[in-house]
Amino acid sequence: MGTFYQAAGLVLVASVLGLVLAKQGKEMTVMLTIGVCCMVLVAAIAFLKPVLEFMHQLESLGKLNSQMVQILFKVVGIGMVSEISGMICADAGNASMGKALQMLSNAVILWLSIPVFQTLLELIQQIVGGI
Repeated sequence: MGTFYQAAGLVLVASVLGLVLAKQGKEMTVMLTIGVCCMVLVAAIAFLKPVLEFMHQLESLGKLNSQMVQILFKVVGIGMVSEISGMICADAGNASMGKALQMLSNAVILWLSIPVFQTLLELIQQIVGGI
């Protein structure tokens, strides 16, 4: 939990520093935002490692399809990157670009989910066919 509090403190200090830098130009504020977001992402990865290990345990114990678990991780990663990138674009004054990126990420997530939908359809067909 110490890492979380340190990251939260960093974000608060960077926010105040961003207000000061905004008077000199938006470029420095955007660079500060990108740097802080990258540092927070590194901190988040430290928290996600045990989750990944647990998911791999579930995968082996439950005999889950590893492709489905990989898709889940990719979807979560794409969502996180899209959300952060969209917010940075909005801070930089390009909210439309951020929304476009989020729309693209939704399309990619749907594309990645096709095997999940196919497996679900096969399962439904087995259940309905078995009645």
